[in-house]
Amino acid sequence: MNPDLDLTLSRIIRAPRATVWSAWTNPSSLAQWWVPAPSRCQVDRLDVWPGGAFVTRLSDDGVDFMPHLDACFLAVDDLERIVFTNAIDSTWRPANPAPVSMTATITFADHPDGTDYRMLVRHADPAARAHHEKLGFTDGWGSVAGQLAAFAERTASR
Repeated sequence: MNPDLDLTLSRIIRAPRATVWSAWTNPSSLAQWWVPAPSRCQVDRLDVWPGGAFVTRLSDDGVDFMPHLDACFLAVDDLERIVFTNAIDSTWRPANPAPVSMTATITFADHPDGTDYRMLVRHADPAARAHHEKLGFTDGWGSVAGQLAAFAERTASR
């Protein structure tokens, strides 16, 4: 972690790691927590393997969906790590300029209370990191992590 280039968040999710992993890798589950509420998410492609597509759309009214993320997975280690980037789109072409170009590493580890869930988001330079932080990284990614936790914890308690 380079504090000049990277942003991080972590939390303990009170659900088994397999449940949290499934919430990330099942399109219908991901759609329920991936964007900050009250916005809604539509998952167009979720090919969770290295080189696979990660494409989502966003709606504020639940009717009209606009592009949200067009990315690709760089690495996937079952139940342990997901790495994706929006610098390359889902067709392996250089991406059109995104609000913030980044590579995100999501890790999942066992914890006595459930799952140790960590997000590391890498940026090319300090200006991109600062811009992402100014856009609301902590609130946005933090609220989404909270929504993931609530979803996984509800799922685990069934």
